Amino acid sequence: MKLTIMRSAFLDGLQTVQNVVSSKGVLQILSNALLQAKDGKLSITTTDLDIAERCEVECEVEREGSTTLPVRRLVGMIRELPEGKVLVEVNDQDEATVQSGSSFYKIIGLPTRDYPPIPATEGKFCYRIDQGAFREMLRKTSYAVSQDETRRVLNGVLMAFKENKLTLVATDGRRLALVEHEIEFPPEAETEMILPIKAVSELMRILSNDGDLKIYAQKNQAVFELGTTMLSSKLIDGVYPNYRQVIPAACDERVVIERDALLAALRRVSVVTTDKCNATRLTFSANQLIVSINTPEVGEGRDVVPVKYGGKEISIIFNPEFVMDPLKNMDDDEVFIEMNDGHSPALIKCGIPFLYVLMPLRIS
Repeated sequence: MKLTIMRSAFLDGLQTVQNVVSSKGVLQILSNALLQAKDGKLSITTTDLDIAERCEVECEVEREGSTTLPVRRLVGMIRELPEGKVLVEVNDQDEATVQSGSSFYKIIGLPTRDYPPIPATEGKFCYRIDQGAFREMLRKTSYAVSQDETRRVLNGVLMAFKENKLTLVATDGRRLALVEHEIEFPPEAETEMILPIKAVSELMRILSNDGDLKIYAQKNQAVFELGTTMLSSKLIDGVYPNYRQVIPAACDERVVIERDALLAALRRVSVVTTDKCNATRLTFSANQLIVSINTPEVGEGRDVVPVKYGGKEISIIFNPEFVMDPLKNMDDDEVFIEMNDGHSPALIKCGIPFLYVLMPLRIS
């Protein structure tokens, strides 16, 4: 294999895919990137056996071929080179030389025959959605994914393609985030899949603000194609809980509040929380919200926020971080909090098809 490639393009391609590689890889070849030069392009692929990521970079291919090279070491080399053309040449023993200007490197690779197979971008049906819209959906839900590894089906985001809508759901049993987006697909393409949080995080990193995203549902895995980049991920096996049953059918009271004002008040009051005591009380009364906390070993905090509300007085206790999480990932100026009383789940909504269910804390 022999090719010439611009240093910045080579570095961008390597950095796009290097996050997938685990620093604790059991197999040495999983620390390597698969490099394939053909038809004026260099394809760079990494995998940890659960997730695979590939991107294509334009180059001048003098001799087609392929190899695998340690990706992090290769990134370190290319990063230190001056901008300009980089000559990469690989012999039959998978020994690569990298030259640019007066700089020269030699790096030892491994044969491609030992590299795990990578899924192709194909499936029974291709779902299409704007990249920016999908990234926003992930941003509005992923923070609610459970960290409890004993509840594996909750360690990812549910993607439900139903009734010409894509619904994303994440929950840890104490709160639930849900967002919907209308897309077109035939009835026979309806399906559900649970995408692991590592794949979610990687998608949020590589998705752009615009451009098409193609999603292919395959057996036990999903493939995402965006421009010259592809990401595939194994899916979490199992049945996602019936999330609809935890969403209150109706709420008697509704509060309109400025998102930034509520977020700022929660941040100020949270200064006096501790790991053992983080229960924050929200008391809603006529056009006023009092945010307060009393931590015996630290002290007290209190703030008042103006709201639009004319219902009965309600006092409800939440983990402040759980209230701030959706607020930090919304863009609306105003949000709506819907409740029945201080002991039932509350809803946080905004101007798009999004809702957040939050269970109150019970303090004796």
